[in-house]
Amino acid sequence: MSQLAHFQLLARYNAWMNDKLYAAAGKLSPQALSEDRGAFFPSILGTLNHIAVGDIIWLKRFAEHPACAELRKAMDDLKQPVALDQLLFDTLASLQTLRSRLDGHISDWVAALTEPDLEHGLAYGNMKGVPAHRPYASLMLHFFNHQTHHRGQASTLLFQAGQDIGMTDLLALIADVAPR
Repeated sequence: MSQLAHFQLLARYNAWMNDKLYAAAGKLSPQALSEDRGAFFPSILGTLNHIAVGDIIWLKRFAEHPACAELRKAMDDLKQPVALDQLLFDTLASLQTLRSRLDGHISDWVAALTEPDLEHGLAYGNMKGVPAHRPYASLMLHFFNHQTHHRGQASTLLFQAGQDIGMTDLLALIADVAPR
């Protein structure tokens, strides 16, 4: 499997898992979603907001790639978050609308990339303005890993609130192959 095919798999996994998280979160009251549960981004809603914040930050960075004009246009009307714990939306419905939009952009972006695009370097500044220049593909891997990390936190918080989201393994999306 090519590196690009792996990223396409991760984009599908991202959308699949977000659908599962939001379906489970939708069964909880607004109070349960906002309750401080002692997590890093204290509540379920806070954690889901953080994932969206991280996605916006990274997608805006990725959009600077010369091959990503469509992503740049798609992300243009979204404001740059100012803090990692920024509450973009205080209701699940509004956040879910953004989440669906972001997942569509992620899928479209990854589908439009080519293998040579992954070899590009990306210069950016972190949230404190510290400059960095790193390989595009490695940053993409970080992007998908960041989502997985925080979705794991969200799934734990949901489980503690009585909502089991079920299977979360990437393995569920990897097709069987015939043995050699």
